Order: sequence, then C-alpha cells, then structure tokens
Amino acid sequence: MQSDRRSRYSVISKACALLIGLLVVACTNTGDQQAQLPPTSAASPTSAAATPEPTAAPASTAVASIIPSASATAQPAPSATALAQPTIQEYPVPAGSRPHDVAPAADGSVWYTAQATGKLGRLDPATGAVDEIPLGANSAPHGVIVGPDGAPWITDGGLNAIVRVDPQTDEVRVFPLPENARLANLNTAAFDRQGRLWFTGQSGWYGRLDPASGALEVFAAPRGRGPYGITATPDGSIYYASLAGSHIARVDTETGQATAIEPPTAGQGARRVWSDSQGRVWVSEWNAGQVAVYDPAAAAWREWPLPGENPQAYAVYVDEEDDIWLSDFGANALVRFDPRQETFEAFPLPSAGAAVRQILGRPGEIWGAESAVDKLVVIRTR
Repeated sequence: MQSDRRSRYSVISKACALLIGLLVVACTNTGDQQAQLPPTSAASPTSAAATPEPTAAPASTAVASIIPSASATAQPAPSATALAQPTIQEYPVPAGSRPHDVAPAADGSVWYTAQATGKLGRLDPATGAVDEIPLGANSAPHGVIVGPDGAPWITDGGLNAIVRVDPQTDEVRVFPLPENARLANLNTAAFDRQGRLWFTGQSGWYGRLDPASGALEVFAAPRGRGPYGITATPDGSIYYASLAGSHIARVDTETGQATAIEPPTAGQGARRVWSDSQGRVWVSEWNAGQVAVYDPAAAAWREWPLPGENPQAYAVYVDEEDDIWLSDFGANALVRFDPRQETFEAFPLPSAGAAVRQILGRPGEIWGAESAVDKLVVIRTR
C-alpha cells in the first residue's frame, strides 16, 4: 500500500516538473519575439512632407532662390554638407541698358557693358548698387574683361576701339582701330601671357594691342566674316571662334597668322570659346545646339548635344573645377556640363526670355548678363 502511494506521488511530481518547464520556455520565446519587433513609425526618418520645398524668389528681387533637386522621394535628413545647393540670384541694372557682357573683379564688384546706352556699369553685389561710366559719343560696348592690371578692358563696336577704364578714377582711355578696319564690329577680347590684348571683329578682323606701348595691329581673318569669341590657353595660345565661318582658328601670337580648324559638324555656328586648365578649347555651337571640345595635343574633337527640344548654345565658360557652363537660349537656362561624367544639369533662369549672351566667373560664382531683361544673374555653387 505504502509502495503504491510512493509510486503515484513520483508520477505526479514528474508531471508537475514537466509542466513548469514548458511554461518557462513559452515565456522566454514570447519575450524574444517582442524584442525583435521593428520600431514604431515615430522613430522612422522624416518624410518629404515634413520638409517644405524651397520657393523661388520673385525675379525682380535680389534674393537668392534655391534650385530644387530632381528627386522628390523621402530621404533621411541630409548632412550639413549635402544641404549645400547652387543658388541663383538676379540684380537689376538701369532700364534700357541692355547689358551684354560681364566681368567679375577681384574686389568683389562686377563690371558689365551697357551696350544700348554706351556705358560701362559696375555692380556691388553686396548692396545691389550700380554706377555707370559713359564711354563717349556713339559708344556701343560689347565685351568686357578684367586685365592683368586690374582694369576693365572693353571692345566697343560703336567707337570701333579698345577702351580701358581706370577702376580708381573712372578715366576712359580709347585705342582706335586703324582706318582699314573702321567697321570691324568688335566683339570680345583675351590677354596672352605677354600681357597683349587680342580681340575679334565679326566683319572679318582680329587684332592685338600692346598696352605698354599703345601699338595696335589688325589682321584680316583668313576666311572673312565671323570672328566672335576668343580665349587664351594656359600655354599662352590664342584661339577664336568664327560664327559666320563655323570654325575655330589658332593664332600665332608672334606672327599674327591664324590657322582655321574645322569642327566635325558642318555649319555648326561656333560662337564662343573657352580654354580649360589642360589647354583644351571648348566651343558653344549655336546653330547645332551643341558643346564641343578641341584637344590641340591630339588634334581631336568631341561634341555633345545639349538636352531639350531646341537647344541654342550661345556662351561658354569653364570654371575653376573644369566644369563647362553654357547659356541655352532655347531653354532659357544656364547649363552645367560635367566632362568627366558627360552629364548635363540645367538651371532655369528666373526671368523669362533673359537672353544671356556671355558668361564669366570667379571661384564659386558663375555670372551672366541677361541682355533682354536688364539684369545680371549669378549662380553661386558654394
């Protein structure tokens, strides 16, 4: 009898122990499952709706408007570095001035040619203040660059002369072209390594001025009408673009002789040129709506069509990063071309029909003259 009781007690004890073990395992598994649950939506990255899109500033103001990125999908909060975006800003100049070219100066000011009123303008971007210097009767300035002496140098089609303005006294000095080139239709200029100023005239001329002596020479372009844009390469070579002739030309800076170089696309309308840091010559092809590059070392060309349905590449400029900038009349935009990735990025201009005819810059800034709306525009990339 006693043996039977002990046997039943042993069986019950084992059953209880087994049940307690099962309960412990079940509780442990439940806790593990709870620990592996994903975080709630409150801990998720901020959605796109929480970050309003930047708005463009009115075109009539001088407040920068941030160009939005192409992607509108929700992303984690970017770092401070990633937040940096190019900004675009316009500055009004006197009505009716029709600014044609711009030239940023080392002191922070920006020179521009008021082609319709015969003046050289100076903008202070910090305040938006503008002052203008009359260049003389019948003046119609086209191009302006800042020379090695820190002064603005102007190609003036109305005066048929090269003009220098003293940046301290506003004194105007005129260097007239000779009688045989009295209708040169002056366009643009560039300095070579010897400090001589080279210039173009669309009626079929190019020339050079020695500022030290005042000596000025002109040369008949080998293919007649068309010389327009001009550039100096790091090794001191001079190249110009012929709009009417649809070619570029290399100028021997000692003899003055020009040699034509043919782009691959016939009738492309080479309008302006600019050298990169490697001495390659970039060309805006107006008729073809393309950007091209000529490599003198390899005597080789490459061309890329600008994006869009009706691109019109007017101006070209190469910045300090060797990125290529163009003004596209067809898209009313400034366009950046990355030659390493062979990609384009367009920056629409705030004012409709702005007509940027020339681009120049300084580190972190790309400047253009909006000739049709009496404004200057800058894209700040830093």
